[in-house]
Amino acid sequence: MNLNRTIKIQLAIFTVVALTATAMVGLAYMRLPVMLFGVGHYMIKVELAQSSNLYANANVTYRGTEVGRVTDVHLTDTGVEADLSLNSDVPIPSDLDAEVHSQTAIGEQYVALLPRDGTSQSLKDGDVIVRDRTSVPPDINSLLDAANRGVEAIPNDNLRTVIDESYTALAGLGPEFARIVKGATAVAIGADKNRDALTALIDNSAPVLDTQTDTADAVHAWAAHLANVTDQLQTQDSAVAGVLQKGAPAADEARALFDRLKPTLPIVLANLVSVGQVAVTYQNDIEQLLVLLPLEVAGGGAAIVPNLNNKGDYKGFTLDFNLNFGVPPPCTTGFLPAQQWRSPVFEDAPERPAGDVYCRTPQDSRYNVRGMRNIPCETRPGKRAPTVKMCESDEEYVPLNDGENWKGDPNATLSGQDVPQLPPGAAPAPQAASPPPQVPPIAVAEYDPATGTYVGPDGKTYTQADLGANAPKEKTWQTMLTPPSGR
Repeated sequence: MNLNRTIKIQLAIFTVVALTATAMVGLAYMRLPVMLFGVGHYMIKVELAQSSNLYANANVTYRGTEVGRVTDVHLTDTGVEADLSLNSDVPIPSDLDAEVHSQTAIGEQYVALLPRDGTSQSLKDGDVIVRDRTSVPPDINSLLDAANRGVEAIPNDNLRTVIDESYTALAGLGPEFARIVKGATAVAIGADKNRDALTALIDNSAPVLDTQTDTADAVHAWAAHLANVTDQLQTQDSAVAGVLQKGAPAADEARALFDRLKPTLPIVLANLVSVGQVAVTYQNDIEQLLVLLPLEVAGGGAAIVPNLNNKGDYKGFTLDFNLNFGVPPPCTTGFLPAQQWRSPVFEDAPERPAGDVYCRTPQDSRYNVRGMRNIPCETRPGKRAPTVKMCESDEEYVPLNDGENWKGDPNATLSGQDVPQLPPGAAPAPQAASPPPQVPPIAVAEYDPATGTYVGPDGKTYTQADLGANAPKEKTWQTMLTPPSGR
């Protein structure tokens, strides 16, 4: 057979192409070096409880990427063992789980490698993934059989009704379900970003739950009381219905009343605000008044009891006035000296002196115990002071003396306080640049010419007989040496 040169060249080219294609199919598609010699791969074993339809040449994935194949699946004394051929170019951590999954509904199984610790040492040839690190899917036949029995247990008519009603209820709600899924996804992403805070919340929720356990009795009591209330509402159903029926007309009448009061009601409410502020300030006093008022009313009623059966003309109160004059004696400390007291015969009305005039003995003194020096400070509990300014300031009450000066100047004190007392911050009385030399004071007092009676510096009344109208006109040296009679 004679072949010309052109045919020979064509045959040579065809042979080269055929050999190249065969080599490419064997190397790239069939991977003959891997299958025959294991080039670029290493072998590991996976222990399984059952095969779960896993077969040779099944895929092996790592993080969703194919990294090898199953070379063999065989029985062992304890279960099933699968040999995996993995790509040497992909480092796979040894701390992982191996799970068998179905890729499609017809049962195409594959092995998924799921790492637990991505920083662990990589797998190497001969490693074994133990059985407690593997899992297999449930038997699809058992699932289908259970689902079939569950469907058969439902009557066909009821099942059809459920399907029809589900379609009626859910038809056209695709966008809503999409929003629910998107919202749930956003919530999951936010929860993942705040994982530490959520973990701390869960860890610290035990004390809150313990409080719920500790208050279980109180919750039960509250539920019991609520049940009693609902029972009462049920028993009084007609009354409740009457309230509901008459509530609207009553509300209309109240609205009409407010409309009539609209011109004056804001003014009244504004004034009540001021009254309320005063009432809040004097809350303790009002409370004390409300406590004592019933006692006073009861005391007044007790004064009528003795005369209830009186057949005479007198029917009224029975009171016993037992007055103790001068026990204790009147307080003169803090008031004007007796020499400056005005006689009752004067009829003019001069200006009152500047400052406050009150009994200025110690607050625990027996004199004038209900005087203004013992007025409680409303805004400073526990403090007592004669003036509001002293109550509101840090100034403390300072008495002039102990009040026991039975003779001499009742205002005698070493503190240099003014009488009358000037308000806090007031300028003191002006003083001369060079005060005159001290001279003994001369006591001057007005007396009654008829009887010789006058008021002394201590506030007591005295009588000097030789000043009266009936006193002898002429005096001898003996009478001058004898003290006059007086008291």
